[in-house]
Amino acid sequence: MFPGSFDPMTLGHVDVIERTLPLVDKLYVGIGKNTQKQGLFSLDQRLGWIKEVFKEEDKVYPVAYEGLTVDFCREQKVNFIIRGVRTVKDFEYEKAIADMNGRLEHGLETILLFSSPEYATLASTLVRDVFKHGGDVSAFLPKEIMNDLK
Repeated sequence: MFPGSFDPMTLGHVDVIERTLPLVDKLYVGIGKNTQKQGLFSLDQRLGWIKEVFKEEDKVYPVAYEGLTVDFCREQKVNFIIRGVRTVKDFEYEKAIADMNGRLEHGLETILLFSSPEYATLASTLVRDVFKHGGDVSAFLPKEIMNDLK
């Protein structure tokens, strides 16, 4: 399971997914529905982008879920959560979540993949801000998403 908001899915997300695929038989790319947060892009739009970007990859399963990621993992019999780490701050945050998830569901492991150097500073939050202000985000997003945004 690779959970996130994917608002929008960046090339950094794509990189993590592509690097994960040789390790798994099936990869849920899960968008957690957060009632406290309003995304810039709709849930359906984000799911559609994941499907489009990975339409040739039969191991990728885009899904939306509500509640705790650990509950989704339990229901789907998922044993591993994949997370990308760009910075030390990301590592500390992800470590705390991994510890909590492991306590909530014994045997649920988190695998941290360090970002490829070219994506170490790429964040959806920054991309959204540039996009909202009319900036060019084509260097940060898959071409399938850029085609849709035009």
